[in-house]
Amino acid sequence: MDQILVIPARLGSKRLKNKPLIILKGKTILERTYLQCTKAFDKKKIYVATDSHQIKMLCKKKKINCIITSKNCLTGTDRIVEVAKKIKAKSYINVQGDEPIFNPKDIFKLIKMSKKYPNDILNGYSEIKTKRLYYSRNIPKVIFSKNKKLLYMSRSPIPGSKKNKFNKSFRQICAYVFPRKKLLKFKRNEKTNFEMIEDIEILRFLELGIDVRMIRLTDISKSVDVKSDVKKILKYLN
Repeated sequence: MDQILVIPARLGSKRLKNKPLIILKGKTILERTYLQCTKAFDKKKIYVATDSHQIKMLCKKKKINCIITSKNCLTGTDRIVEVAKKIKAKSYINVQGDEPIFNPKDIFKLIKMSKKYPNDILNGYSEIKTKRLYYSRNIPKVIFSKNKKLLYMSRSPIPGSKKNKFNKSFRQICAYVFPRKKLLKFKRNEKTNFEMIEDIEILRFLELGIDVRMIRLTDISKSVDVKSDVKKILKYLN
């Protein structure tokens, strides 16, 4: 199989309890994320990866492919590693389970770029246009080289300045493509140092000496991290 799309989902979010099962205008966050993905990818090749019986039952009811993963997974990417050991593919597209308005055009772009760079890990980014996002600890900011290789990612405002002013910057879009060989190097029994400090799993690849190529995506997508994000998504849906 060339590619599959995996949606990691868990109920143990500390910032927002039972996040994937929160209902937005009649559909759960997870179902809305899945439906956005089906607009760009064959639903037969889309899988939810979870350790939750409740999420498994929702998937069964909605006829969504579901793979049960270990409760010991440290991150969503660790879940995808477990999926990779069960389903062999050349690469794995990852869309997080808390992206109910994820832009399908971004999936098409990731597919296109994965053909251009078949051996690279790809991660999305978009421009930060407001001070609120720039200073928000919920938003991972990214800096990268001229050839779009990730240099660092942080919840702190980067690039920063001595005067602590708002600078042109970029935020992470939590969508990835993982070539199988590089994905399988990710699995560990503990988080790496900067990954743990920042609580940003993509940093594990950098700390293991594996490059990440950044791909510019649209800024329509908005993840649900905290309660206030639910109100924003509902406003968008209305």
